[in-house]
Amino acid sequence: MKLNEKSIRERNLWEEKGYKLPSYDREKMIYQTVKAPLWVHFGAGNIFRAFHAAAADRLLEAGVIDRGITVVEGYDYEIIDKAYRPADNYSILVTLKSDAAVNKTVVGAIAESCKLDSTNVAEMGRLKEIFEEGSLQLATFTITEKGYCLKGSAGAYQPEVLEDFENGPSHCVSYMGKVAELLYARFMAGAKPIAMVSTDNCSHNGDKLKQAMTEFADKWESGGKAKKGFAAYVNDSSKVSFPWTMIDKITPRPDPEVEKMLRDDGLEGLEPEVTSKNTYVAPFVNAEETEYLVIEDSFPNGRPDLEKAGFILTDRETVDKVERMKVCTCLNPLHTALAVFGCLLGYKKISDEMKDNDLIQLVDILGYKEGLPVVTDPGVLSPREFIDTVVKVRLPNPFMPDTPQRIATDTSQKLSIRYGETIKNYIKDGRDITGLKAIPLVFAGWLRYLMAVDDEGSSFELSPDPMLEELTDHMSAFAVDDKAIYSPEGDKAVVSREALADARAGLSSILTDERIFGIDLEATCMADTVTELFIKMTRGKGAVRAVLREWLS
Repeated sequence: MKLNEKSIRERNLWEEKGYKLPSYDREKMIYQTVKAPLWVHFGAGNIFRAFHAAAADRLLEAGVIDRGITVVEGYDYEIIDKAYRPADNYSILVTLKSDAAVNKTVVGAIAESCKLDSTNVAEMGRLKEIFEEGSLQLATFTITEKGYCLKGSAGAYQPEVLEDFENGPSHCVSYMGKVAELLYARFMAGAKPIAMVSTDNCSHNGDKLKQAMTEFADKWESGGKAKKGFAAYVNDSSKVSFPWTMIDKITPRPDPEVEKMLRDDGLEGLEPEVTSKNTYVAPFVNAEETEYLVIEDSFPNGRPDLEKAGFILTDRETVDKVERMKVCTCLNPLHTALAVFGCLLGYKKISDEMKDNDLIQLVDILGYKEGLPVVTDPGVLSPREFIDTVVKVRLPNPFMPDTPQRIATDTSQKLSIRYGETIKNYIKDGRDITGLKAIPLVFAGWLRYLMAVDDEGSSFELSPDPMLEELTDHMSAFAVDDKAIYSPEGDKAVVSREALADARAGLSSILTDERIFGIDLEATCMADTVTELFIKMTRGKGAVRAVLREWLS
């Protein structure tokens, strides 16, 4: 068994092994897609194959659409050569459910695969043909947030972007320049309407894509490189729209256990390859069962009936509310809490943390008791049901090999939105923040995490963070197992006033940093709580666990 057209024709062989195969006429679908393209997607990675392509497959199965997707890769062309074309653009989606059930689906909705390569005349020529077609309704994107950036960290335009500004819409080299070149081809073919739909996991993603396209249009037109009217076309929402979206689905790297399961079925050629750009590619993708895609319903050239694939179509304000619900309350704060304490307590999988009663109590308090009272309710999704799914289905899923170490990446950039917004809402509503227990515990746990010593006293490697050097420099003044800072009080060791004052002074530059917490913690009563919890966690071996258990009990 090999994943290609010839092998798939032996349907009985596949179906006996439990694979769901396309029932639609795929040859006819490919012909119609090439002739009158409907949907283009930029970004050929795992999230596309597990979500967008699978959704299109369901629409084809239901007869809702008769054309599939053209997938475009603009960063790592080897993905097309190593994962798509050898498999005749088929893909295997392995859905790993929390109840141990496994669904294996052969996805056939990808009609053709292309490279966004301006040095390849045939590839770029084909993409321009697609963008010139009036049948094209939408272009979706999963290229990561940095894919939309035209400037580097210092605020200057990237060299390839400047080169594209200078040369105009021909043979562009930057990613956004090449997309703008295709949009210009559509403009020149009659200013045909289209929806440019970012589905990357970042706030107000449509604006990021629009900003990039607008800058290219303005530079080209003002520099005489593009025909007059292109900038107006890009800025006319009745011609080109840039909807906001909220996406949520976990699609990790190809898992060795899944690979073994498929190999045991008799499948060949499953070994994941690593491209020269360090992308992991394989003929299969493994993903969780839960998924959400909420889209602002702004499609000037019409759209497929995406609701029948499970997408939620709504207005921009509601998309924003859904994102705030997820990021500020129902998922991301729980993830970060598990990341911080998972690293400190030596866990390697998030799912294993959800067998730990202390950590279960932590996420329950964070989500239900502290988050829900001030949650943004979008109406189209129930916040409580969302958290229920996170806590009972998604996080405990043993088949999802997500790690606290990965999620701990860039924590300094996440705390303000994941917890600071909740604190602000408490203050705005006149609620007593002294009743918050889980949030200050997470802050204290993160400070303890920055010491890079786990609860057993062993050193560990901190995850990447843009503020890491600055933060660890501040934390170098503290040490684990400093029992002298405690004074006895009955059966308990209580932090002395002197030690608390000294620690507050040592932590002040962090606690007052609104970039980190979204609020100056020293302007609230929370600074003392965070400091005391942090100091208690430095007492020595097992102190993190002891504080976690005592504080939440």
